[in-house]
This record gives sequence, C-alpha cells and structure tokens, in this order.
Amino acid sequence: MSANEQELRTRPTATQLVADFLATFAIFAGLVGLVYYPARLGTAAVFISILAAALGGWDRRLVPVSVGVTTACWFLGLVIAISLERPIF
Repeated sequence: MSANEQELRTRPTATQLVADFLATFAIFAGLVGLVYYPARLGTAAVFISILAAALGGWDRRLVPVSVGVTTACWFLGLVIAISLERPIF
C-alpha cells in the first residue's frame, strides 16, 4: 500500500463535506432561533441537521452534535419565547 492510497481512504467524500457544511449551517440557524422566531428557524434547523445526517451518516463527528444542538435550541427557544411572551412564529 502506498502513501497515496492511504491518504485517499482517509479523505472525506464530497457528500460528507456537504453534510458537515449543512450541519454547521444548522447549528448557526438553531442558535439564531433562540432569539428570533424559534418555531420557524428551530424547525428548519432540525430538518437541515437531519438531512445532514442522512447525507453524511452518523460516523461524522459534527453531524450528531448538530442534531443534538438544534433540538436543544428549538426546545429552549420555545421555552424562552413562551416565558417572555414573545412571538413564536
């Protein structure tokens, strides 16, 4: 086995890179959803993170983190909006 073959096996595929990008975007959208319209942004963030999980698989490090973070942000955003009597949608 040459060094080039070993490097090719460890490099992520294009779909895994897209999944990481989508997971990063979902985390950002989830954190923004804590402040602005948690039902809209939080739901979209959870959907995008699940899409990233479908594309990249659960073996990537960022994808499961994004599912957990976006779900927590969605829940906390709704709790904050309800407790402060702010609009959810």
